[in-house]
Amino acid sequence: MIEAALIAGITSVGGDAVAIGIVPTPAVACVTRASHAAGGAVVSASHNPIADNGVKFFEADGFKLSDERESRIEAALDGDDLPRPIGTEVGVARVAQNLSRHYYDELYAGAVALDGLHVVVDAGFGAAYAIAPYALRKLGARVSEINCDADGSRINVACGATDLRPLQAAVRSAKERGDQAIGVAFDGDADRALFVDETGAVATGDHVLYALARDMKERRELAGDAVVATVMSNVGFERALRACGIALVRAAVGDRYVLEAMRDGGYDLGGEQSGHVVDFRFNTTGDGPRTAITLLGIVASQRTTLHELVRDVVYAPQILLNVHSVDLGVLDAPAVRDAIAEGERSLAESGRLFVRASGTEPLIRVMAEGDDRALIEAIAARVAGQIEREASRSRKGDPG
Repeated sequence: MIEAALIAGITSVGGDAVAIGIVPTPAVACVTRASHAAGGAVVSASHNPIADNGVKFFEADGFKLSDERESRIEAALDGDDLPRPIGTEVGVARVAQNLSRHYYDELYAGAVALDGLHVVVDAGFGAAYAIAPYALRKLGARVSEINCDADGSRINVACGATDLRPLQAAVRSAKERGDQAIGVAFDGDADRALFVDETGAVATGDHVLYALARDMKERRELAGDAVVATVMSNVGFERALRACGIALVRAAVGDRYVLEAMRDGGYDLGGEQSGHVVDFRFNTTGDGPRTAITLLGIVASQRTTLHELVRDVVYAPQILLNVHSVDLGVLDAPAVRDAIAEGERSLAESGRLFVRASGTEPLIRVMAEGDDRALIEAIAARVAGQIEREASRSRKGDPG
């Protein structure tokens, strides 16, 4: 329904619309650039429940729209001067003829043979369901598939990058049979990838960025000898990078802020703990399948295991609590500010406390990190509890 409405809107103002089918979000960014289109659009809920379906837009250069450009588009939609062509001036809608080949070319660019690797792919019933297994097999990997059907009603439902338990079970089952495997899971639109190593342990975006950054530095391909990540990335990741002579540049949470920091600072590698990895050597946005091919290529070329490759990233304990609230103004309540300040004083130099509103859900996230698990658990619980009390007062209309 959303795709049909989007195509109708584009053609109604005289633009041509080309539908390229069910492909990962990074494929749209790639095809937009390669086909010299005016822009690209993806209908997806990304990593959220399917009821959150919306539209992601890309500029002609394959980068997501800036805040300023989005504001201009919103203003144009509210105006009265949009073109209203008729007859043959109305745009044309058509189905693509093999435009996805541009994305396959990107996936294979510089890729190494994956012969000897057994990879379990969990597509989460999403956009990577066909492309990821095919590309990995094409490069020589032996691929086992789970949740790789095109079933829009089950995207991100207890599977994929949002729930790694099925993938962990599959990898551990292979291990019990004496068959060493690496697992990769994608979110609904496949701009994220998370991994399960040969032991069944999870490798987050931090682990992946570490492996890619170290390899790029050794090849002298790491611009600025730095990686861009967010304030949510674990301090253990930062310590591991520092030991390799690599700096960590922290940005606000959200891929657009990572991208801004990368472009402003001239960096080539960045991403989020959630598995959103941006590698400017290959694409202009998070690219789950390409991340998988690059990481697995390092494992294959170094004749190592994923577990060994990322074992130097030793996570400090990190607690993340979510408080449901539609009123994000509760963060300005004096009692909440006092609770946050007290938590920061308690941690001092031994850890971090970070509180933020989610950009996609009515949630306030409380993250506490440090080497003393009992301390950070207590601080996170205290701050989250105070936020919950203020949110409850807000729901009841009590000024407190």
